[in-house]
Amino acid sequence: MTKYDYVLFDLDGTLTDSGPGIMSSFAYAVEKMGDPVEDKQQFRRFVGPPLRDSFEKSLGYSAEDADKAVTFYREYYFGMGGALENTVYPGIEELLAGLKAEGKKLIVATSKAEKGTKLVLEHFGLDKYFDFVATSNDADRKYKIDVIRYALEQCGIKDLDKAVMVGDRENDISAAAEAGMDSIGVLYGYGDEEELTTAGATFIAATAEEVGEIIGKNK
Repeated sequence: MTKYDYVLFDLDGTLTDSGPGIMSSFAYAVEKMGDPVEDKQQFRRFVGPPLRDSFEKSLGYSAEDADKAVTFYREYYFGMGGALENTVYPGIEELLAGLKAEGKKLIVATSKAEKGTKLVLEHFGLDKYFDFVATSNDADRKYKIDVIRYALEQCGIKDLDKAVMVGDRENDISAAAEAGMDSIGVLYGYGDEEELTTAGATFIAATAEEVGEIIGKNK
């Protein structure tokens, strides 16, 4: 086996291009909250980070208004097709199948809630590749570091040198560093090289194929 026996993957912006549905859901929620939306692309930066944080910290909503906005967001996301305004990135299925064939333990570690995560993974048939799926919640797993630690604990991963986190945003990379793991920042998602490098990515990959190459070279 190569150095990395355990590979943790972010979902949004790493396995699937969920941006269109997420941006549409944000636009719907913001408009329902009474604010105008001129361009859905303004919500591109919210693909990846925790949902509630985006409403509270970035959009300045109070905790009460954030609760309302999250409800509206999920109304569109689950009830109006937002979850499936989504595509699997090129090369992802081949990457997962290859790593699985090599005996790697594959884990999803996402800031997305369980319902949406399960819906997306099952819809695209990606669930069969993963040994464990760790999602966020509103209690003890609000942030990516909480999700990663939960995944490590549930999977009994003690030697962090054998684990790597693959993600497209700063929160994926910084959380991996906080947990004591290496990380691979991907450029095909919603974060750029400056964001990922500044966050401390161990490696940078432009494509899913390069992710596989990085994992394969680190023996």
